[in-house]
Order: sequence, then C-alpha cells, then structure tokens
Amino acid sequence: MNHSSLNLRLATEHDLPAIVDIYNSIIPGRRVTADLEPVTVESRRAWFAAHQSPTRPLWVLVDSNAANAVCGWASFDSFYLRAAYDGTVMVALYLAESHRGVGIGGWLLAELIARAPALGIHSLTGYIFGHNEPSLRLFKRHGFTQWAHLPRVAVLDDVERDLIILGRRVIA
Repeated sequence: MNHSSLNLRLATEHDLPAIVDIYNSIIPGRRVTADLEPVTVESRRAWFAAHQSPTRPLWVLVDSNAANAVCGWASFDSFYLRAAYDGTVMVALYLAESHRGVGIGGWLLAELIARAPALGIHSLTGYIFGHNEPSLRLFKRHGFTQWAHLPRVAVLDDVERDLIILGRRVIA
C-alpha cells in the first residue's frame, strides 16, 4: 500500500466512535486484547481524556484514499504510575480490518518509535499475547526484544494464554 495517503494526527473527541469501532473489531479474534466484550464510546471517555496529555498522546491514522476516514489509531500508555517510570510507555496500535496485512502496522510502529524521544520517552514496551505471532513478528522487526514472559496469565474462551512483554530503548 502507498503510505503517502496516510496521515497521523492527534485524535479529537469526534474520532472516538471510529476508535471504538476499530478496537471492537479486534475483540472477537482473541489475539490482540484481553477485553472479552465490546466497549462503548461512553466507557472510553475517561481513557480518551487521559490521552490528552502531551506525553501520553492518542493519534488517529487517516487515509486520504478513503475519504480521510480513520483507519487506525495508536497511543502511548503509562507503563506504571510512578514518577520514576515516566520515560517508559506501552505502545498500543490498532488498524481497521481494511488496512491490516498490507504493511501499515510497520509504518505506524516506525512513526511511534521516531516520535517517542521528543516526548521524553526512552523505552517502549509492547504487551502481546504469545499466540499473536503477527504482532510479535512486527515488533521484533522494529528492534523490540523479549523483556518478559508471563505464562498463562490470561484466559480467553477457557484457554489460558501467555503474555509476552517486548521492549525497546529509543534513547541510548
């Protein structure tokens, strides 16, 4: 896919329904999130408000080839709510089904890596289920290595699943 049609911008409250729709579209696959039921726009308002901080932004990916529709979103979430960990974040990125599997995830992850240092972020983490091979490969291709393996910590449809925490320093 031609990435020149993609634009990453800060999310507005107007984008929240599209963000929620994209998130809900991945829940049934049981590979990406530990949520088991769809979320609502209303239930995500506090989360959205928490991402209005300059150091914990929420971005939307819009595609000019698709009438500037929101086709993905990404955020930096606090790793641990103690001041000493302020420079470490968890990366979240999600794509609409129409934009998966065509290289956009790699483009988006590279953008997040590039933007992190300007926000005072020195370390990125990704929390990925052990059975989510596509996401594990994506992060590893972008220099992430395994920092932790939490065996059988999640239960998805009566199946215990591992959580792999990948990490990458972005400032030496």
